Amino acid sequence: MPDIHKSAFVAVVGRPSAGKSTLVNAICGQKVAIVSPVPQTTRNTVRGIKTGEGYQLVFLDTPGLHDSEKAMNRRLRDLAVHALKEADLVLYVIDTTRAPGPEEESIIEKVAPFIGKTLVAVNKIDARESDIARSRLFLADRMPGARAFDLSAEKGTGVDALVAALAEASPLGPAYYPAEFYTDQEPVFRIAETIREKVFLHTRNEVPHAVYVEYTAHHTLDDGTLVYEGDLVVERDTQKGILIGQGGSMIRLIREEAERDLEEIFGYPVRLSIKVRVQADWKKDEKTLKRLIQ
Repeated sequence: MPDIHKSAFVAVVGRPSAGKSTLVNAICGQKVAIVSPVPQTTRNTVRGIKTGEGYQLVFLDTPGLHDSEKAMNRRLRDLAVHALKEADLVLYVIDTTRAPGPEEESIIEKVAPFIGKTLVAVNKIDARESDIARSRLFLADRMPGARAFDLSAEKGTGVDALVAALAEASPLGPAYYPAEFYTDQEPVFRIAETIREKVFLHTRNEVPHAVYVEYTAHHTLDDGTLVYEGDLVVERDTQKGILIGQGGSMIRLIREEAERDLEEIFGYPVRLSIKVRVQADWKKDEKTLKRLIQ
């Protein structure tokens, strides 16, 4: 091992669906954060860990910065802004397939004060709709001198160069986690997030932002199978019907796909026992939001 060791907590910020979670997963080499086509899939600051020769990077994959005065969106925004202030480094992810607009301008305003510790991932360069020059011009105008890296988080193109630059920019520090760790998430959190990912993938705009997963209990069978019990909580009876599906078809699909993913993640079987219940207008309840988003 090298005599000098560097480490950094890296806040990953950007617009919803800019590819932040996909990038963290690509860097860490494992599925740390759930991914879906629905904006604002991430609700918590999720930690992914990348350990290399002489360095360790701890990524704080934050919710997408989104201007809205709804209670839930305010809390998500506050979480991301707090991470900007506290992190050693900031990784700003910009989506080259979308023209910069008011939302991107708002993010730049929040990130610009930290330009000295910010690196930019110019993402989705492989996409047909990508306009790299447009994104680069925007950065040159709003964040002149920012260190930017063209990459595709989905394909892995350019990711190694970004990681090397982050490691180089990190301050001297210890390894906070053992080398084999790629996340510090608790199993019950990872299970809940995986279930929620399947809801996002299969219901798209009908249900996703109106659902959360509430852990009830778990136990382990003699054969090593982990049994997880929990509720899918929605705001309306109509949403409950969509999640259950005809003859229970939707909830069964969500459960079976989540179980397959979780067995791959943990290396042992996971059996899910999930029910759907209604908690009217939970997204407006500050106590619920405080418990869920942290």
